[in-house]
Amino acid sequence: MTASRPGLKVLGPIFALLKPYRLQTAIAAFALCFTAAATLGIGTGVKTLIDLGFSAQSTSGLRTAMMVLMAISAAVAVGTFIRFYFVSWLGERIAADLRTAVFDNLVGLHPHFFEENRPGEIMSRLTTDTTLLQTIIGSSLSMALRSALTLSGAIVMMFITNWKLSLFIIVGVPSVLLPLLFFGKKIRHLSSASQDSMAQVGTYAGEIIHQLKTVQAFNKESYERAMFEREVESAFGVAQRRIKQRALLIGVAIFIVFSSMIGMLYSGGTDVINGTMTPGELGAFVFYAVMLGSGFATVSEVWGELQRAAGAAERLIELMNSKSFLAEPEHPVALDPHAAGVEFRSVTFRYPSRPDHPALNELNLNIKQGESVALVGPSGAGKSTLFELIQRFYDPQSGSIFLGAVDITQCSLEDLRRMIGIVPQQPILFSTSVFNNIAYGREQCSEEEVIQAAKAAHAHEFIVDLPGQYQADLGEQGTRMSGGQKQRIAIARAILKNPRLLLLDEATSALDTESEHLIQTALKDVMRDRTTVIIAHRLSTILHVDRIVVLDKGRILAQGTHHELIKTCPLYQRLAELQFNEQALAAESLDTPVEG
Repeated sequence: MTASRPGLKVLGPIFALLKPYRLQTAIAAFALCFTAAATLGIGTGVKTLIDLGFSAQSTSGLRTAMMVLMAISAAVAVGTFIRFYFVSWLGERIAADLRTAVFDNLVGLHPHFFEENRPGEIMSRLTTDTTLLQTIIGSSLSMALRSALTLSGAIVMMFITNWKLSLFIIVGVPSVLLPLLFFGKKIRHLSSASQDSMAQVGTYAGEIIHQLKTVQAFNKESYERAMFEREVESAFGVAQRRIKQRALLIGVAIFIVFSSMIGMLYSGGTDVINGTMTPGELGAFVFYAVMLGSGFATVSEVWGELQRAAGAAERLIELMNSKSFLAEPEHPVALDPHAAGVEFRSVTFRYPSRPDHPALNELNLNIKQGESVALVGPSGAGKSTLFELIQRFYDPQSGSIFLGAVDITQCSLEDLRRMIGIVPQQPILFSTSVFNNIAYGREQCSEEEVIQAAKAAHAHEFIVDLPGQYQADLGEQGTRMSGGQKQRIAIARAILKNPRLLLLDEATSALDTESEHLIQTALKDVMRDRTTVIIAHRLSTILHVDRIVVLDKGRILAQGTHHELIKTCPLYQRLAELQFNEQALAAESLDTPVEG
């Protein structure tokens, strides 16, 4: 996920986010200019202090000079307060808007995007890169603009004070610009590489922490420590090269500027001795020259930061500009809320990551409204792919899928998915309360409706025993729940949604025998008068369905009831024999007395 953009132009879309905040930007700009002008006024105060106070040995002149300097200092303080507040506010605001814009785009992207790009890397962009840009906009850029203004003003004031001495400084300016241009490009590329390497570190750490039980079960702690250290050292190596280039840039710029200042001081000192220049003028000139030198040093440093920011901006803009493969129709067709039959017409589909292996091949399947259909078959037969296509996470390469009388590519994704409820084999829970997890199935539901859904899923019994009951926090990905408890909360969520089309991916797979019986009873009530498609791994759970569809290698081998398929479909016969023989053996082992 890299893109090539010239120079700092990539920051343009980031600064475009300032448009809604014109007032705050204007106030910050005014304070910036005011502070720069007031700072330049200190040079006049220094001249007055030396010529009217020290050189003239005048107490009144000294008091006047001190009052001028105090007034200027107060003006600088007020201007700095306003500038710092509004510039920092803008930095935080833009970072927040940028995170929101990136996240808004991410949640609408197709699943294939997240197969190609690791979540850890995306999270790094969403957090680390936006924080870097917040620092640049809210601090570094302000420093650079202030330094640029004082630098420009210092050059003007130097010429007004003594044009001959100014030539020493001006000669050094082009000499400073050359290293800025030379090192800038290198720093930008190294900054982008540094951000990528840090994203890799975050991704690796997140994966290991998430799978820590597996790591510990295989005694891989030492191995993972070594691998993580290697990732960290690799990132450090890239950062070290970037720091070296920035240090060279700053060092060269400062050397050139201060070398010019030394030549200026020698010439100016000679003029003071010869009486062609007052000590106050030299003092003021030195002040302006120091401002010029420090301004160049700041601009040089911030220039390196801007190169780094360009790398971060490039990555974020790429996320904001990523488009979903799934095009929304310009004029979506409304779905009939009461029509939930599903039909696959000659559907062929290949996953983008496996373009040479069709997951479905010229598949035709008609599921009538209100019918319950189970999908069985070996791993890789295409069962889960049917669920993916029904929800339109992907579009088939050929053929069409209809919900009711409407091709699902012609209706809006929101309308389509509003009609569908799903209970996955591995339930997905969020790091929030039980109530919010169940209520995720439907907006604006009452507490009583959530409780009724939980009771229907036989989840209410264990929920009321939790500390906080329905307000109990489930932890990240529901880690505080057992597998069966998580499954029942997921079922309650689907029940609350009250969909016209229900997709069950072996919804009782994580339940014990008693809970499975309760859930099967609840699901029968939920499935009544509702189109239901079930992915079945245990045939004993689907004996009650209207029809069983046997899939293999993306094709339908046979359809019918359990008793029909036992007689006519060899694959189904083999699956049934394996499963029911295993169950019989298990039951027999329980009945066999233990000798001893």
